[in-house]
Amino acid sequence: MIEDIDKASSTEVMDEIRLILAEKQTWLSMMRTGIAILALPLSVMSVLVATSKFYDVLGVLHFLIPLAILNLALVVLSVYLIIRSIIRIRFYDKLLYKIKLKKSVLADLIE
Repeated sequence: MIEDIDKASSTEVMDEIRLILAEKQTWLSMMRTGIAILALPLSVMSVLVATSKFYDVLGVLHFLIPLAILNLALVVLSVYLIIRSIIRIRFYDKLLYKIKLKKSVLADLIE
């Protein structure tokens, strides 16, 4: 980030804003990926519950335990991605807010 925003030109500040928005967009796509990963274990478990009357749980337990472990790992991964992206998005929002406070000329361009 620009060390002294007050002395920086408008072009440099706009470039900094573009960079921050690009990084924010990257973390938004990371959040979208986390949400998509979270949907996979939920859909697999719903199919298993819906078809549970067609099999004996004890007969297929050797398949269900690794599947449950894999589903748990996917849930943990997706929660990590979602939480990490929320933290980074909030960080970039704070940076944009600081720029908005220091550069009143560009404040109208930033929400």
